Amino acid sequence: MFKNINFKNILFIDIETVPAYPAYNQLPDNFKYLWDQKAERLKKSDIETSDQLYEKAGIYAEFGKIICISTAYLHQKELRVKSFYGDNEKTLLLDFADLLNTYFNKSSKLLCAHNGKEFDYPYIARRMLINQIKLPYILNIAGKKPWQIPHLDTLELWKFGDYKHYTSLALLSEIFEIPSPKDDIDGSDIAQVYWKDNDLERIIHYCQKDVIALTQLFLRYHLKPLIKEENIKIQ
Repeated sequence: MFKNINFKNILFIDIETVPAYPAYNQLPDNFKYLWDQKAERLKKSDIETSDQLYEKAGIYAEFGKIICISTAYLHQKELRVKSFYGDNEKTLLLDFADLLNTYFNKSSKLLCAHNGKEFDYPYIARRMLINQIKLPYILNIAGKKPWQIPHLDTLELWKFGDYKHYTSLALLSEIFEIPSPKDDIDGSDIAQVYWKDNDLERIIHYCQKDVIALTQLFLRYHLKPLIKEENIKIQ
């Protein structure tokens, strides 16, 4: 599958997530109790508290939500970028599902993300089910054999079977001389920028830079030239 890919059939994606509530003390009592249980398993020392660990809640689909999905696809010599974002998670997921159901609903279509198999794909699927949205064909992998699952992962491809090895998109971008996807924030800042600074636009820009870098990295894996900046079109 790796050698015979039509690049035009790939939708590159990146997501940004945050805790579902601004702070631990704003959790409903039932979720506070359940987060306390989760936090017990996350603690690395006795001095860490559920309150302190809540900043990590956004990486768990049961306690977080998606605020931005940035997508990119190759069209002729252009890379076209479109983002789905907003405070209403169900609305952005419905819009993203409509894209998948309309243009990426065939077995020839593929998704690509960095660490997507461990994070992006399952997170989106879980949040869709929580929001009572039917899973699009390309995300519904139940009953499929590994080679039938239409998901690419630039981290997995870089591992070459070394499952202990993790390499960030930022590091790979540097190694492959791709313009850095990182801006004045990183993943650990997203919750604060969203909940405290109320700056969703900054997060969208960050997410778009990541999905552009992801696409460029995939091209580099195939020994292809990078997409020129003037050919990157943000919709």
